[in-house]
Amino acid sequence: MPKLTVEGAGQYDVPQGKRLVLALEQDAGVDQLHACGGQARCTTCRVEFVAGEPDQITTAERDLLAARGLSGVRLSCQMTCEGDMTVRVISRLAGSGRKDAGNPPAAQIEPPPVWVAK
Repeated sequence: MPKLTVEGAGQYDVPQGKRLVLALEQDAGVDQLHACGGQARCTTCRVEFVAGEPDQITTAERDLLAARGLSGVRLSCQMTCEGDMTVRVISRLAGSGRKDAGNPPAAQIEPPPVWVAK
């Protein structure tokens, strides 16, 4: 099982292949935002990698980050936990002014991923 370390929250064993956005919420108990429901449309599920950043990226994530001019961050809805990783959660429900974190993300990456090298 991969180990997910979340700065300020702890270290957790997560199932291999679980979406990072779901691991943050369900396993680490972090109030990670995902306003678009994990569809790679809003960037509210941003995280910064401290260690273990995947070397692949979905074209949906790559294109959205580029369109928004964002660098140094990744979308937790667009990756799965395949190995040990350490992240810093950037977008949380607390202090956001939103009524909830967003629609629940599906178990699989949406839209269907097309992977490219980062």
